[in-house]
Amino acid sequence: MLSVVVPIYNEEANLPELLRRTSAALEATGEAWEIVLVDDGSRDGSARIIRQAHDADPRVKLIALSRNFGHQPAITAGVHHARGDAVILLDGDLQDPPELIPRLVEKWRDEGFQVVLAQRRSRAEHGAARRIGFRLFYPLMRHVSDLPAGTTAAEAGIFGLMDRVVVDCFNRLPERNRFIPGLRQWLGFRQGAVEYDRRDRAAGEPKQTLGRLIKYAMDGMVSFSVRPLRVATWTGFGCAAIGFLTAIVFIVRRLFFHDPAVTGFTTLL
Repeated sequence: MLSVVVPIYNEEANLPELLRRTSAALEATGEAWEIVLVDDGSRDGSARIIRQAHDADPRVKLIALSRNFGHQPAITAGVHHARGDAVILLDGDLQDPPELIPRLVEKWRDEGFQVVLAQRRSRAEHGAARRIGFRLFYPLMRHVSDLPAGTTAAEAGIFGLMDRVVVDCFNRLPERNRFIPGLRQWLGFRQGAVEYDRRDRAAGEPKQTLGRLIKYAMDGMVSFSVRPLRVATWTGFGCAAIGFLTAIVFIVRRLFFHDPAVTGFTTLL
Protein backbone atom coordinates (compact mmCIF):
# COMPACT_ATOMS: atom_id res chain seq x y z
CA MET A 1 0.00 0.00 0.00
CA LEU A 2 1.14 3.54 -0.82
CA SER A 3 0.46 6.66 1.25
CA VAL A 4 0.80 10.18 -0.15
CA VAL A 5 1.10 12.90 2.49
CA VAL A 6 0.25 16.44 1.37
CA PRO A 7 0.35 19.56 3.62
CA ILE A 8 -2.47 21.95 2.71
CA TYR A 9 -2.72 25.63 3.60
CA ASN A 10 -5.29 27.72 1.72
CA GLU A 11 -5.07 25.59 -1.44
CA GLU A 12 -8.77 25.69 -2.33
CA ALA A 13 -8.01 26.57 -5.95
CA ASN A 14 -5.51 23.72 -6.39
CA LEU A 15 -7.20 20.88 -4.49
CA PRO A 16 -9.56 19.47 -7.18
CA GLU A 17 -6.74 19.22 -9.74
CA LEU A 18 -4.30 17.94 -7.10
CA LEU A 19 -6.67 15.14 -6.10
CA ARG A 20 -7.47 14.21 -9.69
CA ARG A 21 -3.84 14.03 -10.82
CA THR A 22 -2.56 12.34 -7.65
CA SER A 23 -5.30 9.69 -7.75
CA ALA A 24 -4.56 8.97 -11.43
CA ALA A 25 -0.82 8.66 -10.72
CA LEU A 26 -1.45 6.27 -7.83
CA GLU A 27 -3.82 4.13 -9.91
CA ALA A 28 -1.06 3.82 -12.51
CA THR A 29 1.21 2.12 -9.95
CA GLY A 30 -1.16 -0.85 -9.53
CA GLU A 31 -0.82 -0.58 -5.72
CA ALA A 32 -3.47 0.04 -3.07
CA TRP A 33 -3.25 3.63 -1.90
CA GLU A 34 -4.40 6.45 0.34
CA ILE A 35 -3.97 10.24 0.20
CA VAL A 36 -3.45 11.90 3.59
CA LEU A 37 -4.16 15.63 3.34
CA VAL A 38 -3.13 17.70 6.37
CA ASP A 39 -5.13 20.92 6.63
CA ASP A 40 -2.71 23.29 8.37
CA GLY A 41 -5.28 25.75 9.72
CA SER A 42 -6.54 26.90 6.31
CA ARG A 43 -8.87 29.90 6.29
CA ASP A 44 -10.50 29.09 2.93
CA GLY A 45 -12.62 26.12 1.86
CA SER A 46 -9.79 23.59 1.73
CA ALA A 47 -11.11 21.40 4.56
CA ARG A 48 -14.60 21.38 3.04
CA ILE A 49 -13.26 20.22 -0.34
CA ILE A 50 -11.23 17.46 1.32
CA ARG A 51 -14.28 16.24 3.27
CA GLN A 52 -16.30 16.12 0.06
CA ALA A 53 -13.49 14.15 -1.61
CA HIS A 54 -13.46 11.73 1.34
CA ASP A 55 -17.21 11.20 1.03
CA ALA A 56 -16.70 10.33 -2.63
CA ASP A 57 -13.61 8.15 -2.01
CA PRO A 58 -12.68 7.04 1.55
CA ARG A 59 -9.08 6.61 0.45
CA VAL A 60 -8.79 10.38 0.69
CA LYS A 61 -8.13 11.23 4.36
CA LEU A 62 -8.21 14.55 6.22
CA ILE A 63 -6.11 15.54 9.23
CA ALA A 64 -7.35 18.94 10.43
CA LEU A 65 -4.86 20.77 12.66
CA SER A 66 -6.17 23.17 15.32
CA ARG A 67 -4.20 26.12 13.88
CA ASN A 68 -1.47 26.95 11.38
CA PHE A 69 1.61 25.11 12.70
CA GLY A 70 3.71 25.44 9.53
CA HIS A 71 4.87 23.32 6.63
CA GLN A 72 7.24 20.90 8.40
CA PRO A 73 4.98 20.14 11.41
CA ALA A 74 2.06 19.51 9.03
CA ILE A 75 4.12 17.00 7.05
CA THR A 76 5.23 15.34 10.29
CA ALA A 77 1.61 14.94 11.40
CA GLY A 78 0.73 13.33 8.07
CA VAL A 79 3.67 10.91 8.17
CA HIS A 80 2.68 9.80 11.68
CA HIS A 81 -0.81 8.90 10.42
CA ALA A 82 0.22 7.33 7.09
CA ARG A 83 -0.29 3.54 6.97
CA GLY A 84 1.46 2.65 3.72
CA ASP A 85 4.42 0.37 3.10
CA ALA A 86 5.90 3.42 1.36
CA VAL A 87 5.10 7.06 2.12
CA ILE A 88 5.39 9.75 -0.54
CA LEU A 89 5.70 13.42 0.46
CA LEU A 90 4.20 15.96 -1.94
CA ASP A 91 3.46 19.69 -1.74
CA GLY A 92 -0.08 20.87 -2.46
CA ASP A 93 0.72 23.60 -5.00
CA LEU A 94 1.39 21.23 -7.94
CA GLN A 95 4.88 22.60 -8.49
CA ASP A 96 5.99 19.02 -7.91
CA PRO A 97 4.13 16.89 -10.49
CA PRO A 98 2.17 13.91 -9.08
CA GLU A 99 2.82 12.16 -12.41
CA LEU A 100 6.34 11.44 -11.10
CA ILE A 101 4.93 9.09 -8.43
CA PRO A 102 5.02 5.91 -10.60
CA ARG A 103 8.73 6.47 -11.26
CA LEU A 104 9.41 6.90 -7.54
CA VAL A 105 7.51 3.69 -6.83
CA GLU A 106 9.47 1.80 -9.53
CA LYS A 107 12.79 2.81 -7.94
CA TRP A 108 11.49 1.58 -4.58
CA ARG A 109 9.65 -1.56 -5.67
CA ASP A 110 11.83 -2.77 -8.54
CA GLU A 111 15.30 -1.47 -7.65
CA GLY A 112 15.17 -1.77 -3.87
CA PHE A 113 15.85 1.85 -2.87
CA GLN A 114 14.48 2.65 0.59
CA VAL A 115 14.52 6.41 -0.01
CA VAL A 116 13.80 7.84 -3.46
CA LEU A 117 14.28 11.59 -3.85
CA ALA A 118 12.85 13.80 -6.56
CA GLN A 119 15.84 15.85 -7.72
CA ARG A 120 15.15 19.18 -9.40
CA ARG A 121 16.92 19.79 -12.70
CA SER A 122 15.40 23.26 -12.85
CA ARG A 123 12.89 25.25 -10.83
CA ALA A 124 10.41 28.04 -11.53
CA GLU A 125 10.40 30.65 -8.77
CA HIS A 126 8.88 34.11 -8.76
CA GLY A 127 10.99 36.97 -7.44
CA ALA A 128 14.70 37.63 -7.66
CA ALA A 129 15.20 37.25 -3.89
CA ARG A 130 13.72 33.74 -3.92
CA ARG A 131 15.76 32.65 -6.93
CA ILE A 132 19.00 33.95 -5.44
CA GLY A 133 18.16 32.47 -2.03
CA PHE A 134 17.52 28.97 -3.38
CA ARG A 135 20.69 29.06 -5.49
CA LEU A 136 22.75 30.03 -2.44
CA PHE A 137 21.09 27.77 0.12
CA TYR A 138 21.90 24.31 -1.23
CA PRO A 139 25.67 24.89 -1.78
CA LEU A 140 25.90 26.64 1.61
CA MET A 141 24.00 23.82 3.31
CA ARG A 142 26.32 21.22 1.81
CA HIS A 143 29.35 23.24 2.95
CA VAL A 144 28.39 23.95 6.56
CA SER A 145 26.34 20.88 7.51
CA ASP A 146 27.65 17.74 9.17
CA LEU A 147 25.30 15.52 7.15
CA PRO A 148 26.86 12.40 5.59
CA ALA A 149 28.17 13.12 2.11
CA GLY A 150 26.91 11.36 -0.96
CA THR A 151 23.66 10.02 0.53
CA THR A 152 21.23 12.43 -1.08
CA ALA A 153 20.62 14.35 -4.27
CA ALA A 154 21.33 18.03 -4.59
CA GLU A 155 18.33 20.33 -5.06
CA ALA A 156 15.95 17.87 -3.40
CA GLY A 157 13.08 19.26 -1.31
CA ILE A 158 10.45 17.20 0.50
CA PHE A 159 9.15 15.51 -2.67
CA GLY A 160 10.13 11.87 -2.51
CA LEU A 161 9.39 8.39 -1.18
CA MET A 162 10.34 6.66 2.09
CA ASP A 163 10.04 2.96 2.81
CA ARG A 164 8.11 1.92 5.94
CA VAL A 165 11.39 1.06 7.72
CA VAL A 166 12.60 4.64 7.14
CA VAL A 167 9.21 6.09 8.16
CA ASP A 168 9.26 4.19 11.46
CA CYS A 169 12.73 5.60 12.23
CA PHE A 170 11.59 9.08 11.14
CA ASN A 171 8.60 8.92 13.50
CA ARG A 172 10.86 8.17 16.47
CA LEU A 173 13.04 11.26 15.99
CA PRO A 174 12.56 13.77 18.86
CA GLU A 175 13.18 17.03 16.91
CA ARG A 176 10.48 19.72 17.07
CA ASN A 177 11.91 22.36 14.71
CA ARG A 178 12.29 20.05 11.77
CA PHE A 179 14.18 20.30 8.50
CA ILE A 180 12.76 17.18 6.86
CA PRO A 181 15.17 16.86 3.89
CA GLY A 182 18.07 16.93 6.35
CA LEU A 183 16.47 14.41 8.72
CA ARG A 184 15.75 12.08 5.82
CA GLN A 185 19.36 12.29 4.69
CA TRP A 186 20.70 11.88 8.23
CA LEU A 187 18.76 8.61 8.66
CA GLY A 188 20.77 7.04 5.85
CA PHE A 189 19.47 3.82 4.21
CA ARG A 190 19.80 3.10 0.49
CA GLN A 191 18.93 6.29 -1.39
CA GLY A 192 18.22 6.91 -5.07
CA ALA A 193 16.92 9.85 -7.10
CA VAL A 194 14.63 10.67 -10.01
CA GLU A 195 15.14 13.95 -11.91
CA TYR A 196 12.36 16.35 -12.92
CA ASP A 197 11.70 20.02 -13.73
CA ARG A 198 9.87 21.99 -11.05
CA ARG A 199 7.00 24.06 -12.41
CA ASP A 200 5.09 27.22 -11.48
CA ARG A 201 2.24 27.04 -8.98
CA ALA A 202 -0.96 25.83 -10.62
CA ALA A 203 -2.98 28.60 -8.90
CA GLY A 204 -2.75 31.09 -6.06
CA GLU A 205 0.18 32.79 -4.39
CA PRO A 206 3.12 31.11 -2.58
CA LYS A 207 2.19 30.36 1.03
CA GLN A 208 5.79 30.38 2.24
CA THR A 209 6.82 33.99 2.75
CA LEU A 210 10.44 35.05 2.29
CA GLY A 211 10.74 35.39 6.07
CA ARG A 212 9.52 31.83 6.62
CA LEU A 213 11.90 30.50 4.00
CA ILE A 214 14.83 32.25 5.70
CA LYS A 215 13.79 30.76 9.07
CA TYR A 216 13.47 27.36 7.41
CA ALA A 217 16.97 27.68 5.94
CA MET A 218 18.43 28.76 9.29
CA ASP A 219 16.74 25.84 11.07
CA GLY A 220 18.29 23.49 8.53
CA MET A 221 21.81 24.84 8.87
CA VAL A 222 21.76 25.16 12.68
CA SER A 223 20.14 21.74 13.19
CA PHE A 224 22.73 19.84 11.17
CA SER A 225 25.94 21.72 11.87
CA VAL A 226 27.94 22.85 14.90
CA ARG A 227 29.81 25.40 12.78
CA PRO A 228 27.36 28.31 13.36
CA LEU A 229 27.63 27.65 17.10
CA ARG A 230 31.43 27.60 16.87
CA VAL A 231 31.42 30.89 14.93
CA ALA A 232 29.15 32.47 17.54
CA THR A 233 31.32 31.16 20.38
CA TRP A 234 34.60 32.42 18.93
CA THR A 235 32.99 35.75 18.00
CA GLY A 236 31.88 36.08 21.62
CA PHE A 237 35.36 35.27 22.89
CA GLY A 238 36.84 37.81 20.45
CA CYS A 239 34.47 40.59 21.52
CA ALA A 240 35.14 39.84 25.20
CA ALA A 241 38.91 39.94 24.63
CA ILE A 242 38.71 43.27 22.79
CA GLY A 243 36.57 44.71 25.60
CA PHE A 244 38.98 43.45 28.27
CA LEU A 245 42.02 44.90 26.51
CA THR A 246 40.24 48.23 25.96
CA ALA A 247 39.40 48.40 29.66
CA ILE A 248 43.06 47.78 30.62
CA VAL A 249 44.21 50.55 28.25
CA PHE A 250 41.82 53.10 29.78
CA ILE A 251 42.66 52.06 33.35
CA VAL A 252 46.40 52.43 32.66
CA ARG A 253 45.84 55.85 31.05
CA ARG A 254 43.81 57.01 34.04
CA LEU A 255 45.95 55.64 36.88
CA PHE A 256 49.47 56.05 35.51
CA PHE A 257 49.19 58.91 33.02
CA HIS A 258 46.34 60.85 34.71
CA ASP A 259 44.66 61.38 31.36
CA PRO A 260 41.71 63.75 32.06
CA ALA A 261 39.96 62.60 28.90
CA VAL A 262 38.98 59.32 30.53
CA THR A 263 37.85 60.69 33.89
CA GLY A 264 34.52 59.09 34.91
CA PHE A 265 34.65 56.66 32.03
CA THR A 266 37.26 54.33 33.55
CA THR A 267 34.95 53.30 36.41
CA LEU A 268 32.29 52.14 33.96
CA LEU A 269 34.85 50.08 32.05
